[in-house]
Amino acid sequence: MPEARDGLGVASVRDADAGGGFSAVQTERARGFWSELDNLEFVCADALAFLDEDLRLWDVIYSTWGAVWFTDPDALFPRALRRLAPGGILAFSHREPIVGQYGAQRMGGKWLESRETELTVLRWQHTPEQWTDLLKRHGFTDISAKVIPAPDDAPGTLLITAKAPARTTTPPLRSPRAGGIVV
Repeated sequence: MPEARDGLGVASVRDADAGGGFSAVQTERARGFWSELDNLEFVCADALAFLDEDLRLWDVIYSTWGAVWFTDPDALFPRALRRLAPGGILAFSHREPIVGQYGAQRMGGKWLESRETELTVLRWQHTPEQWTDLLKRHGFTDISAKVIPAPDDAPGTLLITAKAPARTTTPPLRSPRAGGIVV
């Protein structure tokens, strides 16, 4: 969420939009960058906690190299589905998976916020087919999953969209409806 440009697109056409991140530094940076937009909210929170505690239904939940990549999909997808309005879209992207390295993978470094000590996090990598299966198992429909090749020899970008069913078997909590959320 460096500048939260993703949220700007939704906020410019919707009544409400929220951006979330686990970094207080990046959240404050985004708030300052887009302070003139009243309908764009930035929240510093764990994605799972946010989806558990915020009762709004969203038309779109999307993650660009963000929470979906760094959160166990078996924990995240049921929560995202509960917070999507019927027919709402979950969209996410991240790096093309490394062949043979699927599931939870350790990723470490001092790259986050100029850390002096190394931070190790897990990221979830799957092929488009594996992501499709995971999403289906959690109740999503109309799934599209593909790798968009990079223009050079760099790794491509995995791009996935999935819809919440038009009618859910578990009725969502009554809540206000909102535009989109970046997790």
